[in-house]
Amino acid sequence: MSGFDHFAVLAPLFARLSYSQTEVLREAASLPVQGRLLEVGGGTGRAAAAIHGLVDEVIVSDISLGMLQKASHPALLPVCNGSETLPFADDSFERVIMVDALHHVIDRDRSVREMYRVLKPGGVLVIEEPDIRTFGIKLVAIAEKVLLMRSHFLTPDQIVEMCSSFAGGEKQVKVVKRTAWIIIKK
Repeated sequence: MSGFDHFAVLAPLFARLSYSQTEVLREAASLPVQGRLLEVGGGTGRAAAAIHGLVDEVIVSDISLGMLQKASHPALLPVCNGSETLPFADDSFERVIMVDALHHVIDRDRSVREMYRVLKPGGVLVIEEPDIRTFGIKLVAIAEKVLLMRSHFLTPDQIVEMCSSFAGGEKQVKVVKRTAWIIIKK
């Protein structure tokens, strides 16, 4: 990652926060399941830590080493890597999740294709994003621009459109509070 790593600075704060939408994530990802789960852009592993007991193995991938160093749950396996080129073989995971991170990645199309690539047939990909169609999230987007975080929020329909090339993939959108859940079954 070139330039200033905002997330390394924010890591101590994120490490103290708990993930508040565990039940929605559990339902969206069809958990529990036997096998492996990959959280892409997982930072300190807040979401992964909340569901770690519902799968056999949890890997948290993030480009910010500062965030991964604050991952405090011993069951999480950290991997420092960008989402555009995941260092895993095709069809490696029963579940892949990305929680509140797609708007931060540089190449969103490539990141979504990579997450789908490493997902096993029959697996579930869940992308959870703040719903930019709501006023509060629009304010967050402005704040992140002011902080030079290079964020680019997409509507749920735009995210689904990015996934339109996935042959046979069943796509579903749920909106809970100010959060959009895009669920893709391979």
